[in-house]
This record gives sequence, structure tokens and C-alpha cells, in this order.
Amino acid sequence: MAEPWQEIEAIRVLKARYFRMVDTKQWAAWRALFTDDFEAVIDHAVSLRGADGQSDPPYDADGFLKLASDAFATADSVHHGHMPEIELLSPTEARGIWAMEDIIAHPDGSVFRGYGHYHERYRKDDEGWRIARLHLTRIRLETSKPA
Repeated sequence: MAEPWQEIEAIRVLKARYFRMVDTKQWAAWRALFTDDFEAVIDHAVSLRGADGQSDPPYDADGFLKLASDAFATADSVHHGHMPEIELLSPTEARGIWAMEDIIAHPDGSVFRGYGHYHERYRKDDEGWRIARLHLTRIRLETSKPA
């Protein structure tokens, strides 16, 4: 059995792959990072001080893949995750919070920049650690239009 620090490092690598694969549009490999019963909740508005985050209904893994691949089909994206807080709950379950920043540049010159947190649950199976649940919350959003 791996040491706790090794399990935490494996989860960090999992999340690094999440960011790299979404930005490089490696959709099949990105989908493989999720459990079969994966659920994602995405907030589209700032949710500080009790504000409504304007969450979409939950997505399953295939729905989340479609959302991302459609949204980024013609856009360039840069996703960063920082300062993970990872807690092992059992040998096969963990949770984490990642500070995040995403930048989405569209062909028309408009740019979306968001800041927030990923609140996640992880599960370890025969393939290793995978993301079982993801909730993206926002603390700041910026948009710019082409000049």
C-alpha cells in the first residue's frame, strides 16, 4: 500500500492531467480521468457572500465532455490549478479543493477570464485515482470584447 503522501501526489498528477488534456483538447484521455458515475456542477456567476452561482444542472461524464468540447471547439483555453488542499478519507476516497484560473480566448477576439475553486471528490479503482465529483465555484469573472 502506498504512503499517504504518494496518494496525495497521485491526485495532484491526476488534476495536472485534467488541465493539460482539456487545454490540448485530448477529449478521450480527459474523459478517462472521470469515474463512470462522475457528476459535475459548474457555476457561471460569482457566488460570494450568498450570491447565486447560477449553476447548471449536474452533468454526467459524457455531458461534461460535450459541454467542454463544444465550448472550446474554436477557442484557446488555459487552465491553471493552484494550492491544492487534499484530504484522504479512506484508502479509496479523497476530497480536495483547488484554487483555479481559466482564460478562454475566442476567435472573435473576446476573452473570458475566471477565478475560483474546484471542490472535488476522488475515488481510487484498478486504474488509479479518478475524479468522481467536481463543483466549480467562481469568485471573480472578467470578460473583454474585441477592440
